[in-house]
Amino acid sequence: MFSGGQDSTTCLIQALNQYDEVHAITFDYGQRHRQEIDVAKQLGQQLGVISHKVLDVTVLNELAISALTRDAIEVSNELMANGLPNTFVPGRNILFLTLAGIYAYQLGADTVITGVCETDFSGYPDCRDQFIKAMQSALEQGMDRNLTIETPLMWLNKAQTWALADKYHSLALIRDSTLTCYNGIIGHGCGTCPACLLRSQGLQDYLDNKTSVMAELNRQC
Repeated sequence: MFSGGQDSTTCLIQALNQYDEVHAITFDYGQRHRQEIDVAKQLGQQLGVISHKVLDVTVLNELAISALTRDAIEVSNELMANGLPNTFVPGRNILFLTLAGIYAYQLGADTVITGVCETDFSGYPDCRDQFIKAMQSALEQGMDRNLTIETPLMWLNKAQTWALADKYHSLALIRDSTLTCYNGIIGHGCGTCPACLLRSQGLQDYLDNKTSVMAELNRQC
């Protein structure tokens, strides 16, 4: 599951080093930062994935009201009344994992990889390990087929995610060519949205503590 952002690109690079055959799937849900689709296409070609499917799921935009699906809603660091960020897109990962599972079935693949993370997640309930395990169980039961949902970043903090990119000699690529910014600015981003703040702080933490962060990453991986 490849958005062209820091996390999914790091997962893709790791997968290309671990698997003989890697296919990417990107979802067009009418997202605010639509440049990520073009970024994902460019990175997929550059990194050499076997195939890259961009799937139209814009129906999600009609149903899910969020700062990432409505330009009229300003991205904010403040939590909503329900305790969630206003960038949370309800049902997004439920839909994405379901469709990725169907695509894996079609390809004969037995693994779906997603870059969700519980350690440094942005308050999204659909990035938690408990949710991923529930989705894997549902997909296996619903399709009567073994399927693993891999989450390489689940227990890594953002500094360790940068270290993982560096481990595969891809830190500069991730830093300069991915799109994580909620305001659609490639590379270092706008510097003020929640995604940019998390990303930049993680990079600084890694650069300040390279040896210890890499050692901890190697212990976990």
